Amino acid sequence: MLVTPALAETAHSTETAIQQAEQHEAAVFPPFDFATFPSQILWLAITFGIFYLVMKRVIVPRVGSILEDRHDRIAQDLDEAERLRNEADEAVAAYERELAQARSEARSISAAAAEKARAEADAEREQLEAELAGKLAEANERIQAVREEALKEVGAIAQETTTEIVTHLIGGRVAKGDVEAAVSTAREA
Repeated sequence: MLVTPALAETAHSTETAIQQAEQHEAAVFPPFDFATFPSQILWLAITFGIFYLVMKRVIVPRVGSILEDRHDRIAQDLDEAERLRNEADEAVAAYERELAQARSEARSISAAAAEKARAEADAEREQLEAELAGKLAEANERIQAVREEALKEVGAIAQETTTEIVTHLIGGRVAKGDVEAAVSTAREA
């Protein structure tokens, strides 16, 4: 078999690529590589130092002044709230005094009005009771008349219903006298 220089070169480059791939697979993740620890620690210290200076010189003083302003504002608001609470307590005390006086006046007025209303209500109640007694007697008479009329019609309705049921069940006609006799017998029972 004849090996040409181009074929030999291709075989050599393939072997080189395989060796590089094997070395790449065996490589360690850079942050976990012990060879790079000193440079990583140096950059960590530099970055931490810069952040520390920014925090110390810029951010902490601003936050401190904001907190101080808020503390002063809260103290002023508390003082104002205390003053307003005292004023409200005085107003409540004055209101309660006036309310007690108004309640005593209202009790005397309501007692007089209640006595007057009671007398008027008693007179009106007696009048209404008399009217209601008359209306009740009238209603009882109407109820009795309606009841008697309904009882008269019940017999006719029962006869019609019985005729329809019997016709529907047996399919033939029933004599009117037989239906009347059956309904009257059922009414008596």
